[in-house]
Amino acid sequence: QVQVVESGGGLVQAGGSLRLSCTASGPTANTYFMAWFRQAPGKEREFVGSIVAYADSVKGRFTISRDNTKNTLYLQMNSLKPEDTATYYCKARRGIFGNTYDYWGQGTQVTVSS
Repeated sequence: QVQVVESGGGLVQAGGSLRLSCTASGPTANTYFMAWFRQAPGKEREFVGSIVAYADSVKGRFTISRDNTKNTLYLQMNSLKPEDTATYYCKARRGIFGNTYDYWGQGTQVTVSS
C-alpha cells in the first residue's frame, strides 16, 4: 500500500524559513514522481513545485530536493510571505504498466505572520 506523509509545517514570521518533508512508502517508492502543492482557505489547490519545475510565485525563494535513499522530497522555503500561508500537500505519482496513480498526503499547515 502506498502512503505519503508530510511534516515540518508551523508558524513563522514573514521573511523566515521552513523546511517541509514528504516521505513516500510502498512498492518501488523510489520511482514515484513527487511534487508539492498548496491550498489556501477559499482557494483551489495549486502547484508549488517539483524537482524540475516551480510555480512563478515561489521561484527564487523555494527549493525542492530529494533523497532517493529515503524516498523523501524536501521543500525548503525561504523569504516566506503571508501569502504563502496554506496547507501544503505532497503528491506521489506511481506508474504501473502505462497507467498512473496519484497518492496524496494529509497535508501540513504553514502559517506566515506579517
